[in-house]
Amino acid sequence: MKQDTIVVQAVIEAPRMTLRPLRNSDAGLLSMYTADKRVAEMTTSIPHPLPPGSTEAFIQRALDAERTEFVWAMDATEYGGSEVLGVISLKQMDRGQSEISYWVAPAMWNTGFASEAVNALVSANPLENKTIFGSVFQDNPGSARVLTNAGFDYLGDAEAYSVARQAKVPTWTYLKRLG
Repeated sequence: MKQDTIVVQAVIEAPRMTLRPLRNSDAGLLSMYTADKRVAEMTTSIPHPLPPGSTEAFIQRALDAERTEFVWAMDATEYGGSEVLGVISLKQMDRGQSEISYWVAPAMWNTGFASEAVNALVSANPLENKTIFGSVFQDNPGSARVLTNAGFDYLGDAEAYSVARQAKVPTWTYLKRLG
């Protein structure tokens, strides 16, 4: 008999939203937002144009018991807002480390939702990380401010491949050490 430890994904409260695990019913809004070229080009992994079925496959990976990336929807329904404002994730690495990633729908840009989500997730530290890394494209200074405002320290410049841009893009890398 095989016994596995299943990590239950925490629901995390933020001032104007709840960070909750993805649901299959999120596919419509996620598809609509990620099909936007402006969103896709600020990520490493979202293709543009968005292929049919890719959102559903993303949700299934996020719900897989064997996952190493934990994805939360930014859900503001309890506060009179949209069911999905964006997503935030922690991808587990070794030695108690994770990499944080996030995006918000263009209609929500410059509203503070990304900052609230990052602060809530880092404060909750649901994977009990010792360190969280993050990187942003250098042509997205707003995303860099989200990390620095959450107490992340600048580590240096690098580059990452963007599927939507089909090119390597310069990045800034950040680090936050946790208690």
